[in-house]
Amino acid sequence: MRARILVIEDNAANLELARYLLCAAGHEVLAATDGHAGLLLAQQQHPDLVISDLQMPGLDGYALLSALQQDPGCQHIPVLALTASSMPGDRETVIRAGFRAYMSKPIEPEMFVGEIESLLEPAKPRAPPRAS
Repeated sequence: MRARILVIEDNAANLELARYLLCAAGHEVLAATDGHAGLLLAQQQHPDLVISDLQMPGLDGYALLSALQQDPGCQHIPVLALTASSMPGDRETVIRAGFRAYMSKPIEPEMFVGEIESLLEPAKPRAPPRAS
């Protein structure tokens, strides 16, 4: 199952690792290093899944999720929260906010792709990318 996955991560090493693992599994990866660029890419490319860091400068993961939920063209896209924070109650807070799932950093290569693929729904037609 080939999916178009948007990864929004301000840490270059984490972004590159996620991109490498997902590409190696046969997925198309779109990447952004901040929330504003990620929101624009999501609105233009309509990915099957968004993986977003929670703590980024500018537009953080929560604000990004809110913007996606308010956009009729993007509100169906599942969003996974990726964060270095792993305090008790974080998972519940993230899920209550509307994220489909929560994954802590550091990224564990052995488990990463399987967890991501479990979030992907069976392939369905998606809106074509908008011309820039």
